[in-house]
Amino acid sequence: MHGRFQGKNVHDARDNATLGQRKRGYNVLERGISGGAPMASPRESKDSTKIVVLAPIERKSRRTRNPSRPPPAPKNGPKFDPQVFLDTIGEGRKALLFPKKQTIFAQGDPADAVFYLRTGKVRLTVVSKGGKEATIGILSDGSFFGEGSLAGQTLRMGSATAIADCAVLRIEKKAMVDALHREHTLSDLFVAYLLTRNIRYEEDLVDQLFNSSEKRLARVLLMLAHFGKEGIPESVIPKLSQETLAEMLGTTRSRVSFFMNRFRKLGFIDYAGGPEGGLQVHSSLLSVVLHD
Repeated sequence: MHGRFQGKNVHDARDNATLGQRKRGYNVLERGISGGAPMASPRESKDSTKIVVLAPIERKSRRTRNPSRPPPAPKNGPKFDPQVFLDTIGEGRKALLFPKKQTIFAQGDPADAVFYLRTGKVRLTVVSKGGKEATIGILSDGSFFGEGSLAGQTLRMGSATAIADCAVLRIEKKAMVDALHREHTLSDLFVAYLLTRNIRYEEDLVDQLFNSSEKRLARVLLMLAHFGKEGIPESVIPKLSQETLAEMLGTTRSRVSFFMNRFRKLGFIDYAGGPEGGLQVHSSLLSVVLHD
């Protein structure tokens, strides 16, 4: 009798242990339905710590501690200065000074060099067979011009004239080609400059086709003052004759005079006066360009 009761107690203990495991949630189907992560049994807890998958952050930190990998380049490194690099070319480079109104090169001259404008303002013009002159651009500090020589141009298709005292770097064609092949940063900067100028010419064409003379004049004045570009806008731009502005717009001098007087009365521009007679352009002139 005593053995029968003892066997029954052992059997009940085993049933209670099995029931306890089911209550602790170790059933696979129950864990799958609940969506929780599988739990380790008390006996498996020690072994489960040996199989640990590293988190992405920890794996990344180990890679960064690898001495064989080179450190990343600093994002805020020194900015490439084309003027400093061009000064180190050596032979084939010459620094020149051009006073105001002096011709840097004329239409029809041999195209054997590229020019880099350090400081000043340069006016690019073209003369037709009939003798009519047109201004196609005004260049400021940090501009390249005369680059047609690199594309096989043997004669200058236009003229370049200083409209303010200019410091220019003249680089012979061969020296410039060698520098572009040797210094990839300079090559990238030069290509970007040419693409930017090409975009400018396309914008000029659209402006000529669709906008009024008033809007075209306002846009030219704002570009001359560097509004919308990197850097600080110029407070006073060099004096330009109304004939020059008319050539750039493709309109008459009388129309330019009418709109210039109108801009002055509205407070968009001011004449600086003095011997230089510069022109001060205010940001309020943007309202003319943005107005529909």
